[in-house]
Amino acid sequence: MRQTGTDFALKDITIAGILLTRLPLPHLDKEDFADQARSVWAYPLIGLGLGCGAALVFAIAAGLGLPQMAAAGLALALLTVVTGAMHEDGLADTADGLWGGFDRDRRLEIMKDSRIGAYGVLALIFVTGLRWMALAAAGPWALIVSATASRSLMAPVMARVPHARGEGLSHSVGRPSDAHAWVSLGIAGIVALLTWGFGGVLAFGVAGVCVWALTRAAIARIGGQTGDILGASQQISEMVILLALAALSA
Repeated sequence: MRQTGTDFALKDITIAGILLTRLPLPHLDKEDFADQARSVWAYPLIGLGLGCGAALVFAIAAGLGLPQMAAAGLALALLTVVTGAMHEDGLADTADGLWGGFDRDRRLEIMKDSRIGAYGVLALIFVTGLRWMALAAAGPWALIVSATASRSLMAPVMARVPHARGEGLSHSVGRPSDAHAWVSLGIAGIVALLTWGFGGVLAFGVAGVCVWALTRAAIARIGGQTGDILGASQQISEMVILLALAALSA
């Protein structure tokens, strides 16, 4: 049966969901993943769904009388469970690798090590703590912007930054086209604008600059990007967006 554009779109969304979450999604055949890099345009849609779910948990918890910090903590806990903490794992590995080794090969070796070091622990504490506090200050709507935009920013990194090694999750997904990366960014920009106005777009832009800085550091220290770098970019950009929106809410 000939597939329509809608069929391809739904397949891309499903692939993106399989890659970015631990949700029980429809089974796809192996050949469906042959061009999985194309699915990056749907990353912000997965983020939008995650953000809406977490924002709902935040709103319900706050409505039941829980403090803002507790409501924010429950929302972040939901995101961590649904995504399998894959982005947090990437953040910790990136911190350990980029700043814990003395040469490229050693840094890449550290990033593959399942054990966590001091840099990784500190990165998780600081980034998670700042996300938590900023979310409590900004409110549940901020989650919709941050979850959507932070996942869209992985697309240009995958499209424009070379792979640091010839294996791993990022390498297996492949390199998306610039067009698909721009669609990803465009979707996130529209969501940010509709949800938070120009302040949301500004926060998105600031996060983009921070992700660019991270990729420059990755290129300088390990020669490119890996799945861990992508995870770190999501966590850092989400933190920056939440901090920016908290400042705008003050």
